[in-house]
Amino acid sequence: MAETVETKTTGTKSRKKRNLWLKIIGGIVGVLVLFMGIVFVVNAISNGVEKKNIESYGQYINVDGKNMNVLIQGSGEQTVVLLPGQGTPTPAHDFKLLIDEISPDYRVVVVEPFGYGLSDETEKERTTKNIVSEVHEAVQQLGIDRYILMGHSIAGLYAVSYVNSYPDEVVAFVGIDSSVPNQPGMDVKLPLKSMQFLQKSGLMRLLKALSGDPYKSLDYDEHTKEQMHLISNQVSTNPTMVDELRHLGSNFKNAEKLTYPHDLPVLLFVQSNNEHNKQWVPLHEEQAKQSAQGKMIPMEGTHYLHHTKYKEIAKDFKDYMKQIQ
Repeated sequence: MAETVETKTTGTKSRKKRNLWLKIIGGIVGVLVLFMGIVFVVNAISNGVEKKNIESYGQYINVDGKNMNVLIQGSGEQTVVLLPGQGTPTPAHDFKLLIDEISPDYRVVVVEPFGYGLSDETEKERTTKNIVSEVHEAVQQLGIDRYILMGHSIAGLYAVSYVNSYPDEVVAFVGIDSSVPNQPGMDVKLPLKSMQFLQKSGLMRLLKALSGDPYKSLDYDEHTKEQMHLISNQVSTNPTMVDELRHLGSNFKNAEKLTYPHDLPVLLFVQSNNEHNKQWVPLHEEQAKQSAQGKMIPMEGTHYLHHTKYKEIAKDFKDYMKQIQ
């Protein structure tokens, strides 16, 4: 009889502990669900409010039946067509500091590819071929037949295909820490679904808020900073941008043997302190040698060199163009 009572007592204690743990776990799950619900609702409301506060800039060009936004500044005799790096939410604002330095002497045309800035999204695959074709169509629509192609980051990959496709149009290529077709590590699998979840759930907005203002110490005016934040919250990791990331490996693979034409002037501004890729400078040195007038200028800074070195980039660019003409 004593053993039976003891057994019942032990069983009762076990059930109480189990129920307590279930309540604790249930409480934690409930708090997480409530937290996620609040984050989701705040993000949805904020997106709606912020969308109304985004100010139009540039002009729309009809490309493939959709609107592609371009910003034109300056009225110089020569034209610079400026292309963004992968994932730059609002190219026209991102390049503003550099545009202001170049536009007194050149006409600068910033093309915002589909999925970027104020341009429409597209369901067309983000292959290099499609992206290059769309950018070229926008340039044609503007009636520009001779121009300098300038681009940041991934634009370097697209530019190699671009200049080989339209050699009679591009006067020179200028890269701002631009990608190199044979750079290593571009076959990595990215967590695309996780990135989309973070954006759609509102967690991305929360993480941005906690990480601080990335533009705080830069020379942008407060209005430009605000617009960059607003547009970033709207377009980051949209389906078009995600598809571009999905094609990243294949786009690099297909271009790994491409080189710049020997007679095309090439100027490359390169981050000299790239700790993640010790071959970064040598890769660009080799690429500059592909051109009879190739030149590489190392600069210490972040991958977004034009955020802090825009005055130096503008001056060196103008000097280079004078030398080759």
